[in-house]
Amino acid sequence: MKEKLTIVKVGGAVVEDEQQLSQLLKDFSAIQGRKVLVHGGGRKATKMAERLGIETKMVEGRRITDAQMLEVVTMVYGGLVNKNLVARLQANGVNALGLTGADANIIQSHKRPPRMVNGEAVDYGYVGDVDHVSNVTLSQLIAAGITPVIAPLTHDGQGNILNTNADTMASETAKALAHDYDVTLIFSFEKKGVLSNPDDDDSVIPVITKEDFERYKTDGTISGGMLPKIENALKAVDAGVSRVIITLATALDGCHGTVIK
Repeated sequence: MKEKLTIVKVGGAVVEDEQQLSQLLKDFSAIQGRKVLVHGGGRKATKMAERLGIETKMVEGRRITDAQMLEVVTMVYGGLVNKNLVARLQANGVNALGLTGADANIIQSHKRPPRMVNGEAVDYGYVGDVDHVSNVTLSQLIAAGITPVIAPLTHDGQGNILNTNADTMASETAKALAHDYDVTLIFSFEKKGVLSNPDDDDSVIPVITKEDFERYKTDGTISGGMLPKIENALKAVDAGVSRVIITLATALDGCHGTVIK
């Protein structure tokens, strides 16, 4: 029987909210057994870019990462956000280790080619799509009692850092570690779960299957940034991840939110 492992992905909005973040770190620290934290930080990157006079460009919720923006996200994700989370987890009794995908070659990716968006080719710049997650290296760290804290940065094996979607990194990490562990993947953010009515915080959809998702996508119940989150969740389930939950950042007990099946 495989040992249990919990992977929690925390979004940038929660990272920005001190009250939610403090509670999340306490709850994460209280999770029994092995665990991994994957974090975002997009709002902090946007604020830092503004302070430096660098324009933020987004296409359908995705950040265009030119050379200047790459420097910003590397500083913010790999430095400011990552190391603050590590320090605070240490204070909560968790032996955390901050990592990007380049560290110990844990996550390698390739530069995303231009994509057609609304009839136009969009070059996302230094944005990575994941090719490989080293479950062996991560499993060795976890077995040694270390809790990886993974920033949303990968590398291409050619010396280049790439900005990479944190939801995707969490999903791909969960899929890779499912070979060695009984994995629960929790996408935590500022809502109670996937909502049927975005104006009603209590309209949580308790369960979403692949068939449900196609229906909700077609009728517009689910849209925007929630689409890729659920797509990543469904891929994780298909790859053998035991449980996938989308829930409030302060509800990591697995008893709340939306279960993806």
